[in-house]
Amino acid sequence: MNTRSRLLARLADIEKQPTGYWGQRILAQIRYALELTRDQGVDKQQAIEEAARLVLEGFEKDGAITRETCRRAEAALSSLSALAKQHNVMCISHAHIDMNWMWSWPETVAITLDTFRTMLKLMEEYPEFTFSQSQASVYKIVEEYDPEMLSIIKSRVKEGRWEVTASTWVEADKNMPNGESMARHLLYAKTYLSRLFDIPLDDLFLDFEPDTFGHSANVPEILNKGGVKYYYHCRGYNAKYPEYHLYRWVAPSGASVLVYREPFWYLGEIDPSIVYYGPEFRRKCGLDTMPRVFGVGDHGGGPTRRDIERILDMNTWPIFPQIRFGTLREFFAIAESQAVNVPEIRGELNVVFTGCYTSQARVKTAGRKAEAGLFDAELFSTMSTLATKAPYPQQAYKKAWTNVLFNQFHDIITGSGVRDTREYAMGLYQETMATVQSQKQKGLYRISSSIDTSGLIAESESSATVSEGAGVGFGISAFRVSQVGRGRGKTRLFHAFNPSGRERSEPVEIVIWDWPGDVRRMKFAGPNGETLQHQLIEPNGQYWGHKYVRVLVQASVPPFGYTTLVLTETEERVDDYDFGPHQRVETPDEFVLENSSVRVVLNPQNGALVSFVDKSTGTEYVDPTRTTGVFRYILEDDAKGMTSWQVGRYMQVNELTGNVKVRYAARGPLYQAVVCTTEFGNSSLKVEIGLRTGSPVLEYSVECDWHEIGRRGKSVPQLAFALPIPFTCTKFRYDVPFGVVERQPQDLDVPANSWALAVPDDASKKSVILMSDSKYGFRGTDREMSLTLLRGSYDPDPYPDLGIHRTRFALGPIDHSSNLGLIGLAFDYNHPVEIISVAPSTQGNLPPAYSFCRIQRGSVAISTVKMAEENCGIVIRLYETEGTDTDVVISLAKPVKRASFTDVHERPVTGAIRVSGNQVSFVVKASSVQTICIEFDGE
Repeated sequence: MNTRSRLLARLADIEKQPTGYWGQRILAQIRYALELTRDQGVDKQQAIEEAARLVLEGFEKDGAITRETCRRAEAALSSLSALAKQHNVMCISHAHIDMNWMWSWPETVAITLDTFRTMLKLMEEYPEFTFSQSQASVYKIVEEYDPEMLSIIKSRVKEGRWEVTASTWVEADKNMPNGESMARHLLYAKTYLSRLFDIPLDDLFLDFEPDTFGHSANVPEILNKGGVKYYYHCRGYNAKYPEYHLYRWVAPSGASVLVYREPFWYLGEIDPSIVYYGPEFRRKCGLDTMPRVFGVGDHGGGPTRRDIERILDMNTWPIFPQIRFGTLREFFAIAESQAVNVPEIRGELNVVFTGCYTSQARVKTAGRKAEAGLFDAELFSTMSTLATKAPYPQQAYKKAWTNVLFNQFHDIITGSGVRDTREYAMGLYQETMATVQSQKQKGLYRISSSIDTSGLIAESESSATVSEGAGVGFGISAFRVSQVGRGRGKTRLFHAFNPSGRERSEPVEIVIWDWPGDVRRMKFAGPNGETLQHQLIEPNGQYWGHKYVRVLVQASVPPFGYTTLVLTETEERVDDYDFGPHQRVETPDEFVLENSSVRVVLNPQNGALVSFVDKSTGTEYVDPTRTTGVFRYILEDDAKGMTSWQVGRYMQVNELTGNVKVRYAARGPLYQAVVCTTEFGNSSLKVEIGLRTGSPVLEYSVECDWHEIGRRGKSVPQLAFALPIPFTCTKFRYDVPFGVVERQPQDLDVPANSWALAVPDDASKKSVILMSDSKYGFRGTDREMSLTLLRGSYDPDPYPDLGIHRTRFALGPIDHSSNLGLIGLAFDYNHPVEIISVAPSTQGNLPPAYSFCRIQRGSVAISTVKMAEENCGIVIRLYETEGTDTDVVISLAKPVKRASFTDVHERPVTGAIRVSGNQVSFVVKASSVQTICIEFDGE
């Protein structure tokens, strides 16, 4: 060991002891000088050795490092001072305030207000001090609960010392919310903050997401369309480039944002060690300024007085970088001007915390249903406004959306909170769904009032009926509009509304109240009098003093439109003989579900799939050597800890194939179904496996009474569904916000918005799709897909999901050549046709069947149709699905006056849209998101 090494080793020994202020100061400067001169000349190294020798001599002489010893050593290092001061450390203070993470809403309010009071007091005392704060939600708290404080914050914002780093309503999860939710975060948060603080929208260009659990691939595209240029995050990165701190993150569309990934952590205090990485940071990133984010957080708090004093003091140390307070926008401005050859990263920054795709299942179900419900409600309200000039409930939808956005916080939708967390979230969701259902129903009724049905009912019905007003609230718990009866007599009218951009021909469910006719003589007709096939599902229902019949009717409904269905009683004679179900011959137990597309055979012992044949090709999709389509009760190893966040290693996998009762539940021309019931552990499972006419997918409706509890040091219980794949598969496709991604097989839960697809290595073969109405955690391994349904994590919520859960998923062979087709199939599955009962109308000007909007051409999927925020036009947001530029043609119901591209904030941007009569046509770039605003003649 040479002299230098011996000196430094002895200094390291001293560092382990309490050295007081002067000892900490000089030892830190020597350590920084070493980092600074790693690739410098011998003379600089000699200065460091001399300083180390002086410190050691002083320590041996005085038994401590005194002020005098420190000063002498600093003098020995003085030749390095100018070099040290060429480097800068920008200290960016913030308070990470988790929304309701381990506590209740009142505590979140208190945390926010208490933290901000501290920050404002420190600003009064320290004129150099700056503070940065994200999340529109915290500013909404101040506005509502302490408006006097808000006025002071506004003055600090104007002063430039309080930086608003929010572009989103909360620091949200970036995997489970759909693309439209991400767009609404930008729209509502930036609009609110711009008005609140008088900040131009274009100056809100930062997205600060320190603790978000992974980042979907299209985030840069969404941010780009919302005017966000810079992105800060900590968790999640591209595994190929873990060393990158500053990079340009490029979406599949080519849109990009400049990203700083925190190399340390987004929380912490100020001490001398914050500067040590500075020289290496400069070598890697080419910047003379390194940011250090600091402040007590999670439960708020922010920077302390000690932090501020240390920054001010360390800035005076001669062999230290310049240390100052700063803001994120200052840092990114420096990065833009100084960085050269910034590396590019493409693709998602995943995965982090795989348990979060399943934990606290009710919150996830509510989130998915709220997103779907808001799409439908806004669409039908827009159709209503166009058809009847009725006012559009803009403010009601904004409030409903901000409830949903709040619950997308990265500790709420992820299920990593406590009981108070989920109870408050479910309360907000109830408010949201009340808005969704009431406004949707109002819109549907208004449209219905404009439909002329005078030619569809000839007879005069008796007024002595009880059906009008029957069934109030029926269907709400199933996320449908209320199925209240509005007709009377034997002839009834129903309108079926399609929220999809695709024409749909499928069985729709109709509820008929207190019908005085003979259910055996029911007849349904379409708008042109054509007879429609139907099937009785429930002939003798009872509900709060009324009787009902549930019927499936085969209906064709145009895209973004409606059709009319008429119920009458046929005069045809019905055979009254009933020979009963007397057993006269024995037959084998066979459970076969078959339509024109597929033939499915279920195992009579357990309901698993024995055969699944695609009749168009004759291909069998069940591997006879493996149990297929089976529920599994799994015990996870909890050794990783953080059980709500992390799915543990599977210790035990039990297939639920024993003690299963199997029976037919429906055997008709439109719908066939088998019901399987079993028990496991302390829980029970009821599954209806159904097949609709013409459908290529098999539907599973699951009800689980879950009473499995995770135990620390033992295991975490899980319920999953497994679907082995009978072909070689080396990649899987998943839907993500505003697009799809392909991933390699891995024995790990990964996020998807609603579906996973096993892509066969033989491109000529069909794929197998697995889609869900409320789950996000999918797993694609070698020749198997699975869907995680429930988990019994125990921390921080020891009993997250006890009770009854209902969920739906579907599976089947599908052509994988078109992402648009896959997205449309899953959309229709998550957005059923809505049915309302109506009284006859003779005053309307709309025909019995109608489409308000059609996509005539283009590989685009629509994420919203709504009225514009500031004018009388409609806004359509869509995204390209196939990764190629596409020509889009959309037909509207009315002549178009003008149309323009806009950003997320509905401000016009460049780009040509051609208008011809009631059509608009334009080009959408590959994998991009486009928003268009359309205004109509006469509006």
